[in-house]
Amino acid sequence: MKQRFWKCLSVALLTSAVLPSPSWALGYTQTKHPIVLVHGLFGFDNLGPVEYFYGIPAALRSGGASVHITTVSAANSTEVRGEQLLSQVKQILAATGATKVNLIGHSHGGPTARYVASVRPDLVASVSSVGGVNKGSAVADVLVGALPNVSAAIGNAVAGLITFLSGGSGLPQNAQASFTSLSTAGTAAFNSRHPAGVPTSTCGEGAYQVRGVQYFSWSGTQPYTNVFDPADPVLALTSLAFFGAKNDGLVSACSSHLGKVIRDDYGMSHVDEINQMIGIVNLFETSPVTVFRQQANRLQGLGL
Repeated sequence: MKQRFWKCLSVALLTSAVLPSPSWALGYTQTKHPIVLVHGLFGFDNLGPVEYFYGIPAALRSGGASVHITTVSAANSTEVRGEQLLSQVKQILAATGATKVNLIGHSHGGPTARYVASVRPDLVASVSSVGGVNKGSAVADVLVGALPNVSAAIGNAVAGLITFLSGGSGLPQNAQASFTSLSTAGTAAFNSRHPAGVPTSTCGEGAYQVRGVQYFSWSGTQPYTNVFDPADPVLALTSLAFFGAKNDGLVSACSSHLGKVIRDDYGMSHVDEINQMIGIVNLFETSPVTVFRQQANRLQGLGL
């Protein structure tokens, strides 16, 4: 009996060591529709070897997903960015032969993706908002209210530099329009025109499905997560604008809610949510890459 027990245990250990874990199994992230990633404010596709969604596209593709990375204005209004994204979605559908896409947007990319789903729901299977500014940001309120001309000038300079370093997309930049879009008042106006998935309560969930599009969201609530992350001191400072409300340094937990809230309390900062800076994230939290893979698998399970 004892010999049989040890034999079974040895086989089990060998099997677990040799076979991949379920989350990294072949086909784990293979969704029906292509996944389209949408960057946020001051975002980019690549700055040299550094991806905005650092390491995430490759991780999704390794499990079978078709992944496309879009580039919209680093700084502009939600509607302008949304029209740019819509144009790229049409190009992706034409190139792949797919009928719909799964949009995953970070920060300002969340409302940008929502715009496309609102005006062309026939082209979108799902929208996943990651640290999305769905009900405004206190930081944007500060930028709009205090020295708006100075903040806009600095914002335009930053957006122009990012565009140049990432290859020069030639897209228009308007930092003031982006700050206004991301403010509490700006998002309220946007939500009145494009309400799908937005919670009607202060901090609840929104409709899971609207006009055939399924909505999801997740976010972090820990602005400072790693002493080696150069972004953390900045996010620790900007987090003070929320006066104690749970936030990731730029967006409050409640503002990030959209549709089905997967989690709003990951130990992640706003940049950790996309595995930046270059993968320097909270060592004591689930990897952001794993969270993206789990979402792809969730979409797969729903036939999306």
